[in-house]
Amino acid sequence: MVRCGCAWWRKYGNFIDNLRLFTKGGSGGMGYPRLGGEGGRGGDVWVVAHKNMTLKQLKNKYPQKRFVAGVGANSRVSALKGSKGKDCEIPVPVGISVTDENGKVIGELNKEEDRILVAKGGLGGKLHTNFLPLKGQKQIIHLDLKVIADVGLVGFPNAGKSSLLSRVSHATPMIADYAFTTLKPELGKIMYNDFKQISVADLPGLIEGAHMNKGMGHKFLKHLERTRQLLFVVDISGFRLSSVTPYRTAFETIILLTKELELYKEELKTKPALLAVNKMDLPGAPVKLEQLMEQLRHPADFLHLFEKSMLPEKAVEFQHIIPISAVTGEGIEELKSCVRKSLDEQDSKDNNAYHRKQLLNLQISNAVS
Repeated sequence: MVRCGCAWWRKYGNFIDNLRLFTKGGSGGMGYPRLGGEGGRGGDVWVVAHKNMTLKQLKNKYPQKRFVAGVGANSRVSALKGSKGKDCEIPVPVGISVTDENGKVIGELNKEEDRILVAKGGLGGKLHTNFLPLKGQKQIIHLDLKVIADVGLVGFPNAGKSSLLSRVSHATPMIADYAFTTLKPELGKIMYNDFKQISVADLPGLIEGAHMNKGMGHKFLKHLERTRQLLFVVDISGFRLSSVTPYRTAFETIILLTKELELYKEELKTKPALLAVNKMDLPGAPVKLEQLMEQLRHPADFLHLFEKSMLPEKAVEFQHIIPISAVTGEGIEELKSCVRKSLDEQDSKDNNAYHRKQLLNLQISNAVS
């Protein structure tokens, strides 16, 4: 396991999306038996979300990865009630899930200043402890970062996701003419004329078998869990990872991407999805687009071309299909408009569902009364 972690660190450089930390609440202070004085409680350890924090910064600042809160003050003649020990705060980025050593979720930090108690301080010495202090709680915790964004880009390597992100936002991801140029999640924001902003996450390209952690699949598929919608990006000319892997058409690419999402976590397929058909500037692209649209309109007519193991239980129904060229800018404005329209529709549905739930709760409350 250690060797795998080191290989990941060398290959993918600076990006860290999980850390294991030792935490310990402070011990309580001594009581004062003769005068019945109580020692102060030990400090607590908290995990606190900060907007501009990264796990890499946390690791660099605290290389020992040990966080221990302060000891409670002893009871004394001049202060029979000892003061509480100093709390310890662990600064983490927004989007962190905190789990214990057994994988049980302690809590999630989804917005700035969210905080989770991970190790309680020990009680100070008092009558029922024979005035002896108790030790603070010890706990190993795991911090797991999942990117929070409105839209997550899904595609095989070299589909043009990074180029698309740079087109629709002010992000500057690394772009090259070979696979796997995106080695860590990149975030950008689509800015609209009325100052509306929509966040977009570009995740490293998936490969067949990503659900089994091939190509660091789990490491990046998990980031899709907190995106509100998915934007599939496919190369109209198809995709081939290497000379030893099969060539996949654009339609096959969509089917395989759907299957990878389904095998990793079926709930991902329930997210609203859009499809951007990229590289429409290439020769022959319009003819290939007609073929793709026909395949998407009547997918059942073409599924016999696939091995059974490659087929998803249910195909993704795209709310919008937009042909684009991230190079020339063709279709980009339409894509931005469709993304916004889709999110607005989702907001409206969510609000209606919330109001229906509130009304139902009110009716139940009145009936009980």
